Amino acid sequence: MSTEEELSMQVYRNPAPELWPELLTRPVQDYTSILEKVAPVMKAIKEEGIVALKRFTEQFDGVKLNDVWVSEKELDASESLVPEALKRAIAQARINIEKFHLTQREEVKKTETMPGVWCWRRSVPIDRVGLYIPGGSAPLFSTLLMLGVPANIAGCEHMVLATPPNKQGEIHPAILYTAKSLGIKKILKAGGAQAIAALAFGLEGCAPVYKIYGPGNQYVTAAKQWVQAQGIAIDMPAGPSEVAVLADESANPAFIAADLLSQAEHGPDSQVMLVLLSDALLPSIELEIEKQLNDLPRKETAAKALGNSRIVVMSELSKAMSFLNAYAPEHLILQVKELEKAAAMVANAGSVFMGHYTPESAGDYASGTNHTLPTNGYARAYSGVSLDSFCKKITFQTITPEGLRSIGTTIETMAEAEELHAHKNAVSIRMKSL
Repeated sequence: MSTEEELSMQVYRNPAPELWPELLTRPVQDYTSILEKVAPVMKAIKEEGIVALKRFTEQFDGVKLNDVWVSEKELDASESLVPEALKRAIAQARINIEKFHLTQREEVKKTETMPGVWCWRRSVPIDRVGLYIPGGSAPLFSTLLMLGVPANIAGCEHMVLATPPNKQGEIHPAILYTAKSLGIKKILKAGGAQAIAALAFGLEGCAPVYKIYGPGNQYVTAAKQWVQAQGIAIDMPAGPSEVAVLADESANPAFIAADLLSQAEHGPDSQVMLVLLSDALLPSIELEIEKQLNDLPRKETAAKALGNSRIVVMSELSKAMSFLNAYAPEHLILQVKELEKAAAMVANAGSVFMGHYTPESAGDYASGTNHTLPTNGYARAYSGVSLDSFCKKITFQTITPEGLRSIGTTIETMAEAEELHAHKNAVSIRMKSL
């Protein structure tokens, strides 16, 4: 394995499998110490409510709030503060997101497992949902579309939005405009762990939610995990954003650099991974990263993220895909000639972007797929947010007298073998009545 120190991203050539675990590590996050800091905040919000929320917002964000809720006047005023071009973009993105998520509706299908034994499943919306939208380093109104659109399609009756205010105690107008377009009226001016606690435990005038959605920093992630232990559901564990790019000689170095930097600019703890099937493009990619990085307003943030990042050269597609599946990236971009072959090998990824003209930014904003995805390797077991995330799946069954005759002996035999005689009797007493 060779390393080129002059690159901000370290380069490894055909690393042996025993070295993969080291290369696949994310930026270290000590969640034990973070949870220790988060726990007192969560408990205080639970016990003191709005008083504690105001105190922590002033302490952590430097904002003194008179009212923690967005007023109807503020919500209405947002419409005149958002440029028309952005309104049109938000409308188009919403249409595409709706189209994709509408296809995820599940029809009720009744199955007769035996004569007279009918089973089926129905999707039922989660009544009270909490949507967390980061707003510190960037106002992520796109995330509000990703959460609010499927929540509306699912039929969630009560949506509560929490998002951090600026130093003047105001919410970014694009977030408010998007919220209003989605019919969200309950908007909490709070971020961080205190916002997650407020959603989970409720505040005066707002009952607790049943499930919390949305990405955030390490404190938000820890807070979501903390409330999950208290019985509040969350969408998934989600930490700093990340992308992996697989490329061969057919790829465009400028496209690769742009895709890597689009994730690196999210935050200094983000990570990008580039896997090349040949190092022929490496010098060009280096130059493009340097050139494009210098033009970014968030240059320093992206540069720090690149320090957490790696380039791995693999000579075979199968080995490259094994490496990427072990990494289980939030976003996986495939810029290779053998596109379908590579895609068929994907086992672990939050969302996949196929082809040279499919940037990850498309999924972030407007193509239609959801951008709320598992990070930090959780794509091995978790899916991204979808329509199903806002529903419960409830099973139903009905058995006719004929059905009980056909299945009754099976149930009695199994219940007796498990020594659960009341279970057996619940069937036997009905059988005798027949």
